[in-house]
Amino acid sequence: MKRALRWWVLIGLGSVLQVFPAAGGHGPDWTVLTIQAAYVKHLLEAGQRMVLIDLRSAEEYKKGWLPGARSIPLSELRGRFQEIPKTGLVVLYCACPSDEIQAAYLFLREQSYRNITVMDEGLPGWVKRGYPLER
Repeated sequence: MKRALRWWVLIGLGSVLQVFPAAGGHGPDWTVLTIQAAYVKHLLEAGQRMVLIDLRSAEEYKKGWLPGARSIPLSELRGRFQEIPKTGLVVLYCACPSDEIQAAYLFLREQSYRNITVMDEGLPGWVKRGYPLER
């Protein structure tokens, strides 16, 4: 955990990431790193390479997604997680209860992903701020 958090701070995300204890008590005791929607937008506008993973259902995804986001529904994550790169910044988001996205985050941590974060407030927070969606 310390090494992963140090990596985020080194790339300048320390002031925009929040760390929350994972709910549950299953598996290792990891915390969930979150990133603010405003900073995700800033990174996109700056041309920063990142992978955005939309965990909503395919039907919800078709209604609009963050620019460049890939769709991997929560229900398919266990069978498709290998599609997510293990290098570079990966941002997970959805419009689901926090315990569901935390479970997805923890699952990926168990699969040795150390480059993932969760977008704070998910898609509803993005939309609330009037940020753009692709269709």
